[in-house]
Amino acid sequence: MPSEGFKNKVAVITGGASGIGKALGDQFAERGAQVGLVDMDADGVEASAQALRQRGFAAIGQACDVTSEKACANAIGAVQAEYGGVDILVNNAGITLREAFVDTRVAAYRKVMDVNFFGALNCTRAAIASLIERQGMIIVMSSIAGFAPVLGRSGYCASKYALHGFFDTLRIELSGQGVHVMMVCPTFVRTNLQTRALGGDGQVTRHPQSTMGKMATPEQTAQAICTAALRKQRILIPTAMGKAAYWMSRVLPAFYDRIVARQFKAELMR
Repeated sequence: MPSEGFKNKVAVITGGASGIGKALGDQFAERGAQVGLVDMDADGVEASAQALRQRGFAAIGQACDVTSEKACANAIGAVQAEYGGVDILVNNAGITLREAFVDTRVAAYRKVMDVNFFGALNCTRAAIASLIERQGMIIVMSSIAGFAPVLGRSGYCASKYALHGFFDTLRIELSGQGVHVMMVCPTFVRTNLQTRALGGDGQVTRHPQSTMGKMATPEQTAQAICTAALRKQRILIPTAMGKAAYWMSRVLPAFYDRIVARQFKAELMR
């Protein structure tokens, strides 16, 4: 059992019905937090919360479409009403898009931005007063695609780059008020995010996914996030491959581009 490093803290986790979000719910609860899981999958998020309650942990599930500012305010408000406030907000909900730009509709880009960027903004806006009052923490699920290009993922990369621009700036704004911001940049994690990837038409694609490096598990990723949160890291890149991509994309960008093009070019071929 992990140590109770978050005892009596309230953690809200978006995308909490499955994958990394569900694993984070487990980790935070095991470390002493009261957990509010938020997800558009009403049945799934309640099942995840119920599983925690059956283990003796304090947890509630809230159905929420993070693209709706009102829905986010209602969901965060429900957690605050139950537990008194929010100490930790994990902006984890997200979708991905796999297609070349020339074959992608603008509406598909808007869909990804609505979930990945504006979803995080909406939830942060809803929780910010409580986070400031309790000198809490915002954890943002980015990706290696948030600092390095990935072929065929221009929409996904754009949304993740936007998260860095917004939350790195917000960190400075909130630094004098005791609120910490941590960016998390995993590589490839074995979740249903990839099975729900959008194609260029904005619908779920059946085209197979290309990856780089070994696939991590949600549990490994969640454990790394919680450990880094206790240390109040600014950025977490959990894997060696991710760290290599970070530095290579900065020090040897042309070489990095060639590697990515070779690794992912089959994904764009029909």
